[in-house]
Amino acid sequence: MSKNYTKSELLSEVAEKAGVAKSEAEQVLGAFFEKVTEAVKGDRKVSWPGFGSFSKTHRAARTGRNPQTGDPVEIKASDAMKFTASKALKEEMNS
Repeated sequence: MSKNYTKSELLSEVAEKAGVAKSEAEQVLGAFFEKVTEAVKGDRKVSWPGFGSFSKTHRAARTGRNPQTGDPVEIKASDAMKFTASKALKEEMNS
């Protein structure tokens, strides 16, 4: 199993690659995630060519099971963010 990539490690490497301060990289990435979240919440799909797209998906209410007791548990309907990798990203991951 691979080691998790921490936020601090990612910010350091992005800052270095972009030639900016780590604090600037954090501001830009924070703004990016904020805008993607805002757009998807507003039922807009956000696409980044060569990487993928973010969209909202609806999960219907359903009955689940408590794993400890096996008793039925009602799970409320909810919305979630969905990421779909682009064809180019899928090919890169499998090359």
